[in-house]
This record gives sequence, structure tokens and C-alpha cells, in this order.
Amino acid sequence: MAVPAYCNSCLSEPRNPTPRFCLTSCGHVFCEVCLQKGKKDECLVCRGACRTLVLSKEVSPEIQSLFMRVDVLCKKCAKEISQVSEFQENHRKRFLTYHKQKIAKLEESLKKVTQQMQQLQCTKPPEKTTPRPFSSTSRNPFSIPSRKQNVYSSYSLHSSRPSTSETMEAMEVDPVPSPMRKV
Repeated sequence: MAVPAYCNSCLSEPRNPTPRFCLTSCGHVFCEVCLQKGKKDECLVCRGACRTLVLSKEVSPEIQSLFMRVDVLCKKCAKEISQVSEFQENHRKRFLTYHKQKIAKLEESLKKVTQQMQQLQCTKPPEKTTPRPFSSTSRNPFSIPSRKQNVYSSYSLHSSRPSTSETMEAMEVDPVPSPMRKV
């Protein structure tokens, strides 16, 4: 049931058969008879310039809501607000679910990488604390000959050079790859 409308000039209410009622852009309601008595495009109440809209069942919902009872309007708005709220809540839940799944995947990846790092640390051979001295029989291939020594005589064709394995033993090699070096 709608709020009864009445003409703001003659105070008549719509009856059957009745003249049509119009709503002005300044917010006043007039019957068609009173509207024809006044000047065109001028409100009979406030004398301001205005446009008119014929009231019928085909007017927009915003205009129709002006003539609804407040309790009916509140129920309608509450239903719309409830639908909007439900939509937003479902949207938020989907958004949070997505991010929770993403976080779970990242945590799983972090866990795997941490386990791999621990395994690498456990398999790393212990570092030598004291360097192995060169024996007197093997020569240091990196030593600089003294001035008194003849450089050419120390490298004869038949002299004994250290083997590759002896050279590798003398070097300290880090089995863990450097983070700066691509493997």
C-alpha cells in the first residue's frame, strides 16, 4: 500500500476517474488540472523553474520509492543490503581462501628447501684444520727458485714432478658450491 499522494495546490487526492498527477523537479506534486492553470515550466508553490514527470506505474523505482510507506521501503532496502552483504562476504571468503592456499604452498616450499639445506650440511665433509706439509721428497710446484739456482736445471726432462693426485691433496677444495657461481 502506497502513501496517499495529493495535489500541493488544491489538496485533492487521486480518485477514479481522476486527472493524472505530476511530480516536479523541485519536489512538488500537482494534479493535471492545477498544473494547466499555472505557467508552463514554473512551480505553483515555489515559483521556481521546473520540469514535470507524469506519475504512473512505469516511473523509475527511485521515483516510486518516494511514495512507498517507510516500513515497506525499509524491508525492500534491507533485502537489497542483505544481498549485497552476502555477495561481498562470499567474495571476501574466496579471496582469503586463495591467499591461504598460496601461503600453504609457499610454506611447503620453504620446508622442503630447509630440509635440503640441512641434508647438505650433514653430508658436508669436515674441513681440515691443519694444512698438510709438503714432504721433503716432493717439490712444491709453485715455489720460486732462488737466484743462486739455475732455473733451467731444475726442470729437466727426467726430473720427477708431483702427480696430479699429490697436487690435488695439497689444494683445499670446498665441496659446497659458491652461491655466486652457477652450478
